[in-house]
Amino acid sequence: MPDIFDEVAEDLRAERAAQMWRRFATPVIGALVLVIAGVAGWQGWQWYEGRQRDAAATAFLAAHRAAEAEGADLPAITGRFEGLAPQAPAGYRTIALLRAAALKAETGDRAAALALYDRVAADTSIDPLYRDLASLMWVLRSIDSGDPAVLAARIAPLARPDQPWSASARELAALVALRAGQPAEARRTLEALAADVTAPRAIRDRAQRIAAGIAG
Repeated sequence: MPDIFDEVAEDLRAERAAQMWRRFATPVIGALVLVIAGVAGWQGWQWYEGRQRDAAATAFLAAHRAAEAEGADLPAITGRFEGLAPQAPAGYRTIALLRAAALKAETGDRAAALALYDRVAADTSIDPLYRDLASLMWVLRSIDSGDPAVLAARIAPLARPDQPWSASARELAALVALRAGQPAEARRTLEALAADVTAPRAIRDRAQRIAAGIAG
């Protein structure tokens, strides 16, 4: 008799298990499919992004080498960098635009170069490091002809001690002060920069040389 009850109990447990499975099978399977699909999708995306990065790196380096070659057609290569930007992953898109802006400035198309620097600096989807670099380059490319007050206002936030481009920005701020007819201010800025052990050595040495050449 105990064996019969055991068998009945086992059948009931099996039936309950079957009912539970039938009840929850669809959502469980669905969840598993979603998990597997999600993992596969993520892996696929990683693979796709990897291929995108590889393709962008290859195209960027090819354009860079072409730009460095003797007798390079710089306007055409500028177009290659600009053409690379829309399809490239974020990092390569940014450096392609910065490289295109530099080439535009190099070939005398200053207005187009400044517009590209402004475009990068204003794009909130770009890493602030590159946005600040674009602003820095905008000031550098404008220093001979830009309004000193505008240049000073743009470079000031980048010259704060906690900013990544602080040393370069302070050097530029001193040059802007010179353009504005403020040699004493320029010399003070450069002397402080030359004494700043956290600044790159090349910038410190250059700041010291420029400061020494400013009339007292």
